[in-house]
Amino acid sequence: MKTKFILVLFLAFSISTIFAQNTLTVKLIDCDTKEPLIGANIVLQNTTNGASTDTEGLAVLSDIPDGKQRFEITYVGYEKTIKEFTFPLSSDEPVVIRVEADEETLQEVVVSSTRGTRTFKDIPTRIEFINAEELGEKGVMKPGDIRMLLNESTGIMTQQTSAISGNSSIRIQGLDGRYTQILKDGFPVFSGAASGLGLLQTPPLDLKQVEIIKGSSSTLYGGGAIAGLVNLISKTPENERDFSIHLNGTTGKGLDINSFFGQKFGNVGTTVFASYNRNWAYDPSDVGFTVIPKFDRFVFNPKLFLYLSENTDFSFGINSMIENRLGGDMKYVEGKGDEEHSYFERNKTQRHSSQLTFEHRFDNQNRLNVKNSITYFSRKIEIPDFEFDGNQLTSFSEVSYIHTKEKTEWVTGANVWTDKFTEKKLTDFPVRDYNMTTFGLFVQNNTKITDWMNLETGLRTDYITDYGFAVLPRISSHFKITEKFSSRIGGGFGYKAPTIFSEDSERIQFQNVLPIDDDINKLERSYGANVDFTYKTGLFNDQVFLSINQLFFYTYLKNPLELQSADNNRWQFNNIDGHVDSKGAETNMKIKYKDFGLFVGYTYTDANVKEDGRSYRKTLTPKHKVNSVLMYEVEDKWKIGLEAYYTGKQKLNDGRTGKDYLICGLMMQRIWEKFSIYANFENFTDRRQTRFDTIHTGSMTNPEFRDIYAPLDGFVLNTGIIIKL
Repeated sequence: MKTKFILVLFLAFSISTIFAQNTLTVKLIDCDTKEPLIGANIVLQNTTNGASTDTEGLAVLSDIPDGKQRFEITYVGYEKTIKEFTFPLSSDEPVVIRVEADEETLQEVVVSSTRGTRTFKDIPTRIEFINAEELGEKGVMKPGDIRMLLNESTGIMTQQTSAISGNSSIRIQGLDGRYTQILKDGFPVFSGAASGLGLLQTPPLDLKQVEIIKGSSSTLYGGGAIAGLVNLISKTPENERDFSIHLNGTTGKGLDINSFFGQKFGNVGTTVFASYNRNWAYDPSDVGFTVIPKFDRFVFNPKLFLYLSENTDFSFGINSMIENRLGGDMKYVEGKGDEEHSYFERNKTQRHSSQLTFEHRFDNQNRLNVKNSITYFSRKIEIPDFEFDGNQLTSFSEVSYIHTKEKTEWVTGANVWTDKFTEKKLTDFPVRDYNMTTFGLFVQNNTKITDWMNLETGLRTDYITDYGFAVLPRISSHFKITEKFSSRIGGGFGYKAPTIFSEDSERIQFQNVLPIDDDINKLERSYGANVDFTYKTGLFNDQVFLSINQLFFYTYLKNPLELQSADNNRWQFNNIDGHVDSKGAETNMKIKYKDFGLFVGYTYTDANVKEDGRSYRKTLTPKHKVNSVLMYEVEDKWKIGLEAYYTGKQKLNDGRTGKDYLICGLMMQRIWEKFSIYANFENFTDRRQTRFDTIHTGSMTNPEFRDIYAPLDGFVLNTGIIIKL
């Protein structure tokens, strides 16, 4: 009898245990891109019960007991994630779990700007990465150009250099725009004369990522990268078709029509980007001058990809842009000018460039890269009683060899960069022609010293015609102190060859600016360093993700080139007997909770010019800048973003101090499978410089424009639709 009783109890327990087993279905996705993670592992802790995700990111685990159970999720390049669930679950629907990348950005993305093949997690160089999703968010706010996506990063400002034509440059860590190198797929197509309107003439729809390196990067790419570099990476064709049409209209009288197509067909692939951007003259403050000029712009970028074999790839692309821009007195621009209303600034520009790349992989460890680009740029500026007309022809050729092993990688290469500018002689004033050739040799090594330390060193030697040699060492290191705490330390040398093309000369349309004198003028040289610390953790049982990054930076610029007054109402670029030092800090904090994301960034910049024993603050450089973005996102359904940006006081070139200001924006987007609609309320508090300061002195016929340090267009609503075919 006793034996029977025990047997009954055992059977009852076994049956209850069987019925207590549960099933868990999860979908693992990247926290930022929302792409499914293929081959990720999820395991019930302290057991061998696990599964791997399929091509849709789905995994199913069975035989899970009742009660609280913890699961461990692992995937190469991503943080180990622990999730807890109480069984039985209330629903049989798949549980979506967002997995955070191992660093601030995607880990398995190869960063092009460092020239090698290492992924983000392996790179000691500090790189800020704007992925496709964020580009899409910024693209709906300003689909016609890339100013917004750059300006909203900490440590970066886009500075408007013309009150009536909208010309803008980029400033990184307190240094002028000419010290930042802007690349397209690693090619310097926005250099010298072509840099003036580059930010305004680059729509973002065909970009898949943007890489930003702050601090000296001349070792990587030669002269011009003293403050840093911005590398715009274009989309490449995939097996699945990517065909998008983006239509946008604004209350600032703007219209944007952008389209992109990309697809791979066996051994051939192609991408085509085409856009038409138009604006009618706009003056919201009734000051009588255009805040947004009248312009028409056409952009056409076709590219062909040939996959010649399993180990050999070839691509050839063309980037073409044509723009006519007219700003000035509103009545003149509208065709109603008279003797009093006769001031204008007309810009006619063309940019045509070719990009050729060839890559051959000898084996898993060795590869050869060859690239070439040729760029033609022409610009004609007309104002009353003055005309500037010139064209620039540049070429860039590079050969590099990459040798990669498990713990070390070598990159060696050589390049030649030619830059020829020719100005039409329209008056007796001396033309500003120049012909500069730069020969460069570089070597770079990335070594994994230990499991917690990576070291990257580099050396570049350039020979610049008329200016001689520049030797540029560089070193960076990455320390993984704990699983949650890491640090990067780096520094390097830089240089900049003198040209007349800068924000200062742009501001006066190059009037009476004397040519560069290579007997007097010399290379600007610099050295700089960055130190940053990153802490990441999960809070409240990993329901909240927190990331904090703290950066400290310093740049010393020796004998900077400044535009100074000369005889006979002329201007001359001179290397001052002194230096510029820019130092400061950037703080970035990111918090994620379910569908909510909060980003807060703060930049402190102390930039000063020291000359002849005097020290004075650098103009148009606010000491304080705060960026904040709150995002609510329901995957594939809704995106709602609220932004606030504070800019502190700035010293102006006329000796005055500009006021500080706060601007706010609101973006809403509804997403369906094949299309989405959006509305963006940019600067809805309607802050603009004309509300608290003037933008010009003098008469309407002969105005003198002041520095532009705050928005001029005020509140602008833009709405649009994105169609995916």
